[in-house]
Amino acid sequence: MSAAADAGERAARSGWVAPELRAEFPGLALYWLRVDRGSGRSTPAVRERLRLLSDRFAGAQAINQRQRPIPSAYRIFYRHIGLDPDRQRTPVEELVLERMAHGGFRSRSLLDDALTIAIVESEVALRAFDADRVDGAPGIRPTEAGEGLEGRPGELPPGTLVIADEQRPLSLLFGALAAGRGVRPRSRSTLLVAIGVTGVPEIAVEEALWLAAGVLGEA
Repeated sequence: MSAAADAGERAARSGWVAPELRAEFPGLALYWLRVDRGSGRSTPAVRERLRLLSDRFAGAQAINQRQRPIPSAYRIFYRHIGLDPDRQRTPVEELVLERMAHGGFRSRSLLDDALTIAIVESEVALRAFDADRVDGAPGIRPTEAGEGLEGRPGELPPGTLVIADEQRPLSLLFGALAAGRGVRPRSRSTLLVAIGVTGVPEIAVEEALWLAAGVLGEA
């Protein structure tokens, strides 16, 4: 059993998806894993792992990333929900472009580095929330009229896809977080969330969660 498993939940759990979204997007899924650790400064070991990943992930591999099956699946899903993946990049493409622009994956914090490693290695979209600020199990649903993201101005258009708990939206499905829902240095635990779509194997989604949890647990 890994340190991450000892520190948090012992198995990835399936979140809920609103019935109308299940009907429209049969492959849409959310899985989550709680890890009893927040963020903070990254460790030398994690930064070294990030450096080695930068060395491994370069050149033709980076250029051809979007053509691989999992990134391609997210690009197709983006288009289905009205997002242009060439303007709003999928999570792995965003990191790949950053690596190409800066010559490596930049270290920011323990959690950010864990997410970078897990997303790049698995190609799966991951989010993270302060687990103590999430009420009940997370899921995916469309917004209702008058809803917005806490702490952000304006209302979201009805039908906007969000990750939500049982009370309120926590973030856009691929985008901004509500104020106070992200992981801070003082956070005691992290809720890791992986988003699955048609064409992304369930095993890859679970692997992404355990990759991120493993980095947090090793630090």
